[in-house]
Formats: sequence, structure tokens, C-alpha cells
Amino acid sequence: MEERKKAEIEYYDTQAARQLADKGKDFEGFSPSVLGSYRFLYEVAAPLCEGKKVLDYGCGNGVHSGFLTKHAKEVVGIDLSEGSLAVARERYKIQSTRYDIQFLRMDCEAMEFADHSFDVVFDGGTFSSLDFQKAVGEITRVLRPGGVLVGIETFGHNPFANAKRVLNRITGKRTAWAASHIVTKREIEILRQSFGQVEVYYFHLISLFAFPFLSLPGGKFVLELAQLLDKLVFAIPLFRTYAFKVVFVARDVKLNVKH
Repeated sequence: MEERKKAEIEYYDTQAARQLADKGKDFEGFSPSVLGSYRFLYEVAAPLCEGKKVLDYGCGNGVHSGFLTKHAKEVVGIDLSEGSLAVARERYKIQSTRYDIQFLRMDCEAMEFADHSFDVVFDGGTFSSLDFQKAVGEITRVLRPGGVLVGIETFGHNPFANAKRVLNRITGKRTAWAASHIVTKREIEILRQSFGQVEVYYFHLISLFAFPFLSLPGGKFVLELAQLLDKLVFAIPLFRTYAFKVVFVARDVKLNVKH
């Protein structure tokens, strides 16, 4: 196994152990519903997943899997971190789900599924841990005709976020690979080369600066206000480059594309 993958596994296994010790609390205190980007992702993904077989791609601790089970006929979550998968399995021992869900240890860049196995691939932000071209090649392979890739990623052009990312790498809060492989315009172009239709939506420029104050009184109100201002800002294409998050929907897999 490549050293970069071992480093990713070690990082997430360590975080998962802390999470289990803290009785399942997410290691970053992350709640998707707080951010408008994730709320929008869920709104877009829900009808796409309805009654479908869905792959939770790089599922980690299963933070998004519960949402998927509310809509999909079947959900399969995969990740290389056995520690993260243990957290996900523990989460779903406590939470009852109406639909089938299973968590498997598997390499996202070399999946063991047959071709055309899934209707939807859901990416909750795992691309920075992967070789993007290998990942997209595998995703297009396992998608059925008419299948859809839907997901959210951090966007890599904001100078303030990039400075924070360097600090995270130095302090060990992110691996060197993940900190330097954030999705950029280049990766969006690879998606466009691999799918006939790619929709991209941009989030968090002004609201990015509200993130550190979320735990303070009135912090969520400030965030919501800033997110409203973001909508006005992103109406101007120039500013979209500096978004902190992008939500994307990719359809119509192109055949015979080399990755």
C-alpha cells in the first residue's frame, strides 16, 4: 500500500479512536445542517437518491449515511479507515434505519464492486484524501447508465483558507496529502471531461469568516446573515473562484475516457 494511504488511514484511525472514547461525538464537532452548503447538498441529493442504490464514497464515520438511508433503497459505505468504519457501525447500532446499510473496508481508488453497481455515488468530501483521476475513473466505472455523482468538496483557491490549510498541515490537523490535494478548477475540468453534464454551485466567501464564531452567542445568526450575502456575491462569476465549498452534480458518464 502506498505511504500516502497509510498516512491517511493512521490519521483517521486516530481521530476515530478519540471519537469512540468521547461517546460518538464527531471529532471536529461537525454538524452538516449548520452550513448552507450542506443543506443545499442534501436538498439536491434527496430526490436523486430516492429509491436508489447509493454508494457513500469515502463514508468515514458515517456522518452523511443517515441522511442517505432516509431516501435510498440501499446504502453501501466504503472507507479504508477501519477506525472510522467502527464509529459508523456504532452510530447505526443506536440509530434505527428503515433501509439496508452496510459499511465495508475498501479502497476508493480500486473498488471491488462490479461495473455498473450503483445508481448514485455520494461524495461527502473525500476527494482530498485520494488521487482524483483514479477516483473519478472508478466512480464512472461503478455508476450505472443514467447514474449520478453528487457531492461537496472544499475548493482550493481561497488564500485565507489555503493559509489555514498550511497551518493545519504543520500542526498535524491534516495530512500533507490532504492539505495539498484540495479540489480546484482543474479537478472540476476533469469531471467535465468524464461526464456530459456537470453543475457546480458555490458557497462560503463572506460566511467563511463567521465559522470561528459559531460557538459564541449569536454566532449562528451571523453565519446565516453572511450566507445570504454570499448569494449576492456569487452572482458575480469572478468571486466564485474564492468559494470555500462547492456542491456538484455530474451526470451522463462519457464512455472511453482515459483517466
